[in-house]
Amino acid sequence: MLTLLAAGVVGYLLGSIPFGLVLTRFAGYGDIRRIGSGNIGATNVLRTGSKGAAALTLLLDLAKGWAAVVIGEAWGADAALAAAGCVIIGHMFPVWLRLRGGKGVATALGVLIALAWPVALGAALVWLVTALLFRYSSLAALVASVAAAALAPFVVDPPTAAVIAGTALLIILRHHANIRRLIAGTESRISLTKG
Repeated sequence: MLTLLAAGVVGYLLGSIPFGLVLTRFAGYGDIRRIGSGNIGATNVLRTGSKGAAALTLLLDLAKGWAAVVIGEAWGADAALAAAGCVIIGHMFPVWLRLRGGKGVATALGVLIALAWPVALGAALVWLVTALLFRYSSLAALVASVAAAALAPFVVDPPTAAVIAGTALLIILRHHANIRRLIAGTESRISLTKG
């Protein structure tokens, strides 16, 4: 239990690092939470017009998901799963930001790469195709999350598949406002014309 607790704490602390907020402040864009959707993730960072900051945010958020699982794996398979779940929770609900974090998509991809790279590859391809076809990052994230949860039982053991399904559910719940905007036709589309 102590090992699982330690892995969970490490995962949470890694997940709670708000790279999007830190990078945009460092680059002189101010508080990313006051821009666009108010989210701290890469898609909202892109709305500053800085593709470089958005790409770095994506990479770092992905890396912390991967790192949490790798650190957990040093303590065993169960610890890896504990770290995987907690790094997502840390990103979504960071204590430093009054539990108002990101939506966990990039961090979840990092977790998937470490836990089950074939699932990560499938989810990434689904995200890319959906984003290119419809130009909605949120819709792409939702469809990719469902795809990952559906694919996981065919690739990994039941406990790992359960963590992946739980992560997908959290991502869907965190997109509740996006889902409403998608239904209403008011969701912002991906734009690569700035910067």
